[in-house]
Amino acid sequence: MGDAVPSRMRVEIAEQPEALRRTLDALLPQVGALEALGRETRQVLFIARGSSDNAAVYGQYLCSVRAGRLASLASPSLATVYRADLDLRGVLAVAVSQSGATGEIVTTLEWARRRGARTVAVTNVAGSPLTEAADVALVTQAGSELAVPATKTYTTQLAALAVLALSVGRGAGAGTPGPPDAGLAALEEVPDAVEAMLEVAPAAEALAGRLTYADTLVVSGRGFAYSTALELSLKLKETCYVTAVGLSYADLVHGPIAILDGGTPALLVAAAEGPMLSEMTGLARRIAATGVHVYGIGGDHDFAAACRSTLPGPSLPEHLAPFALVIPGQLLAEALARAKGLDPDVPRGLDKVTQTDP
Repeated sequence: MGDAVPSRMRVEIAEQPEALRRTLDALLPQVGALEALGRETRQVLFIARGSSDNAAVYGQYLCSVRAGRLASLASPSLATVYRADLDLRGVLAVAVSQSGATGEIVTTLEWARRRGARTVAVTNVAGSPLTEAADVALVTQAGSELAVPATKTYTTQLAALAVLALSVGRGAGAGTPGPPDAGLAALEEVPDAVEAMLEVAPAAEALAGRLTYADTLVVSGRGFAYSTALELSLKLKETCYVTAVGLSYADLVHGPIAILDGGTPALLVAAAEGPMLSEMTGLARRIAATGVHVYGIGGDHDFAAACRSTLPGPSLPEHLAPFALVIPGQLLAEALARAKGLDPDVPRGLDKVTQTDP
């Protein structure tokens, strides 16, 4: 399965540890400005599409659980189509776009600002239209990303959202107990943990070889890992043309679990610790008992024992695990695309910048 010349996607997956180090170095000096926004606002509204929307789901959990802020995902059509007249005073609107040039996202952030929100842009392009619409711009340092599927721009967005959420929590005096800088200091562990996950590549290649039969699969996680399940589902759709259904644990067991059968395996994602691990382990056992093939990413020994096979995950705390949990899944998607004879760098019908509305 190995190619003499690696795909651009595979090269960019390997660039993520350095991209994260550069991004954290660039964004941590903006903690003070983000703290100030935290003192002026009470709620967080995320505006995004695609991979950026999956990153925003991580930001939603992090703001709600670690920063004590109610956070939600925006529907951009409220601004671009319905032109809804909402009172957004006290809201921090955070727009996430790797290019900073998606018209729908820029328009929605401008709409939020006109309706009283304070604004933050998360983008990989300095000077992009999105940065001009924001009070504070968090410019990630992923470098040029040539493969259409987002990898390093996704994980650097997670870094920006972690800096944002942990800073906003400090500004409001919220968050978990501990020294004032404990949450932000923990981010220093992330690039090394991501780098360690690159060693999973041979196991991802082997698992890809076993999954070529699957035209449909379900990807599921819960809590902080839900964002990872959504992102891996998107990667499998984009690169492998697989009907990958990304669902939370709760949504899966409320009905869609019925689609699992001998031809539709499950890929479950779990952190190595935290309150959701036991539920994901129980889900793996429940699905496996029906004869369905269950594969896992992360978790602990009991989780791995409940799955047909697993790709190892990081030992990071649950709220930081998504940075590194996504790496085995990215490697799997890239390897599965090649195993199916596809080019993971240029999925059919897709461009790097997607414009939703005319």
